[in-house]
Amino acid sequence: MTDTRATIKRRSLFFGTLALTLASPARAATPVIRIGYQRYSTLVILKASGALEKALAGRANVVWSEFVAGPQLLQALVAGALDLGQTGDAPPVFAAAASPGALVYVGHEPPAPLAEAILVPKESSIRTVADLKGKRIALNRASNVHWFLLQALHKAGLSFHDIKPAYLTPPSARSAFESGQIDAWAIWDPYLSGALSSGPRILTTAQDIIANREFFLARRGFAESQPDLLREALHQVAQTDVWAQIHKPEVSHLLATQTGLPYNTVYSAIKTRDFGYAPMSADIIQEQQQVADGFLKEGLLPSHIDIASAAWK
Repeated sequence: MTDTRATIKRRSLFFGTLALTLASPARAATPVIRIGYQRYSTLVILKASGALEKALAGRANVVWSEFVAGPQLLQALVAGALDLGQTGDAPPVFAAAASPGALVYVGHEPPAPLAEAILVPKESSIRTVADLKGKRIALNRASNVHWFLLQALHKAGLSFHDIKPAYLTPPSARSAFESGQIDAWAIWDPYLSGALSSGPRILTTAQDIIANREFFLARRGFAESQPDLLREALHQVAQTDVWAQIHKPEVSHLLATQTGLPYNTVYSAIKTRDFGYAPMSADIIQEQQQVADGFLKEGLLPSHIDIASAAWK
């Protein structure tokens, strides 16, 4: 009898606990926003400030991941490993072509044409962009300098097929450049500023060639499922840019720490650069469409993409 009563009591406790569990609302997991950044961007300033974590305290967690370049960052984003990132103008075009519908444009920065250049050795016989014909040129494939190099060649009456591209990440490209394995190097800041310390010559910057604009990209699934989190993140990006525009010495100190470059090297680049987040507009969408169409015409993009359909509304 005692065993029977004990069994009944245990069953009562089990079913009572089960009933309470079923009657209680499930506790939702805390949302997470996963952000990909490069060492020389608005997002690295936002990360250092901690402002986004403060704004989302109790609402969401923030996870940051560093990438060497935009193409690698967007590969992670379209694969579902990131929710938000910042890259140059070409990476989203290639990512959108490879994974249609996977990402959306959610904003952009002002132009920065002096932040990328084509470098040649100081004593090189290459004096004009036209002299690049038949030469081996290093660049990060599908990056902002891919578009810059293509347009620089067009302006000189050449096509991408007139050169020998060497697709290398910035660290590998610098090693190849300094060891004489390549004839020229298309590169962006902060790698550009770092390379200039070893004495190469600037063949041309992007001035009067392309705008060289940075874009903020979000994973479409995240933008659709967590629009409020995305808006808050973009609000903090905008606030960060307002601060950065009027605190360039402080920004330079931060980026010098991040990149390992001397402060004066970073400041010389930052002082000519503008910060200012803006949402996508018809003009900017058209500018990006020209990038996509240009790569397609050159045979470097597998298919046509419609930038307007990839702009977040």
